Amino acid sequence: MSAALSWHRDKQRLLMLLLGLLVGLEFLENGMFVFAASYIVGGVHAAPREFAQAQAAYAIGSMVMIVLQQWLSRHFGYRRYLTVSLAIFLAGALASAASQDILQLSAARLVQGFGGGALFTSSRVLIPMLFGAKERGLAVKHYMLILFGMSACAPLMAAGFVEGWGWRWIFLAILPLGALAMAGCWRLLPDGAGRGGEPVRWAVTPLLMVAVALTLLQLGLSLAPYDVFARPAPLAAMAVAGAALLLAFLWQQWRHHEPLLRLRELRNPVYGMGLLLYFLHYLLSNASNYLFPIFAEHGLGFPLAAVGWMASFSALVSLAVAYGYIKLAAKMPNKKPMMTAGAAALAVAALMFALLPSDASAWALLPGLIAKGMFGVMLVLPVAGLTFRSLSDEAFAHGYQSKNLMRQLAGSFSGAMAAIALENRQIAHGAPAAMDGALSVAAQQTLLHSCQQLYGVLALLALAAAAVVLLQRQLK
Repeated sequence: MSAALSWHRDKQRLLMLLLGLLVGLEFLENGMFVFAASYIVGGVHAAPREFAQAQAAYAIGSMVMIVLQQWLSRHFGYRRYLTVSLAIFLAGALASAASQDILQLSAARLVQGFGGGALFTSSRVLIPMLFGAKERGLAVKHYMLILFGMSACAPLMAAGFVEGWGWRWIFLAILPLGALAMAGCWRLLPDGAGRGGEPVRWAVTPLLMVAVALTLLQLGLSLAPYDVFARPAPLAAMAVAGAALLLAFLWQQWRHHEPLLRLRELRNPVYGMGLLLYFLHYLLSNASNYLFPIFAEHGLGFPLAAVGWMASFSALVSLAVAYGYIKLAAKMPNKKPMMTAGAAALAVAALMFALLPSDASAWALLPGLIAKGMFGVMLVLPVAGLTFRSLSDEAFAHGYQSKNLMRQLAGSFSGAMAAIALENRQIAHGAPAAMDGALSVAAQQTLLHSCQQLYGVLALLALAAAAVVLLQRQLK
């Protein structure tokens, strides 16, 4: 009996580590991809405008998989669903590493997105399914710490791989971890997890509708930084058509008795406010993460490895704050001050970066990096804990599915807007909006000033987000 109990406890611990590995794997791979994007562009001989299509391809595949997540898990169970998804994710990584041109890379990233889209939502939804009330807190702790820990490794690992072995190792490096996760899913997940109930019947029309809508929106957002000034009309038409199709899909899902997205179950003011605060976090976070490598490497002139260390240091601050929050959260009955301080921390970081001189040392960036790392946790973790508290276990799965769909759209929107704003600032200063290769001193100064102007805007947006957090009454 004691041996059986010991194995049960060991298996529960392994399951906690497995769920953290699943979400950490996607965050690690995407973090390395974003950090090394300019080197991957050169590797496949693509223009930045063409490379945007490869970035969009992953997001499209991921969002389609998020929409299908409930249908697939009900039919096949999470054991088979996640094992096959990981196989698709790793096949996409292999194909990405073998790509010789942008078309091959885009196709490979689309495949990888189909697999990767299953990981974040499924791993979080499985926690209430696999663990009782007493173990759930420990499972969430492992989940969060592994997520933030692997995210912290991404910039430094990307810099090391690119400088040591080349850009293809950005994709090859995740294969051992992915294989370990596959084995863990097949060996540890219960066969019936996620199955049962009444499976949603296969419906081709809404799936095609949402796939086309997301493709139009994602391509429009990805191509906007390169075409918004030259060809605004086609981009506007693409955006309007995509938005109209997405609204039609949501309306169809609202009225359907067996929807892919159960929107009617999510009519809750607490959940709605939580989604808004999630949106603000992803908007600010993605814009900040897009801007910092450009600012540090091309604006201030730091080498890639140094920028990798800086970004990883900021992420390690997030990890430390996350650990402290997990330890002390139960002693904080009112979390609104912490959420407000989190948004304000990004405003402080952005203002510090905006005021740096062009010859600033790495030490001068340290206070801003610490504040940036604090923002990475102080807003989103309390929001994560409060948003879903009023939802049932079944509604939680649908709520997390919708939240991650919004996460992808918010990330694409903020990245596109940051790129457009940076290009606009460079044009306003009379310089070309290019960052390929070494920049002249004048071009570097122009880019630095453009980044610092955007950091000023980011500081104002972060203060506005802090005001929203402070004034709202649903999440406390």
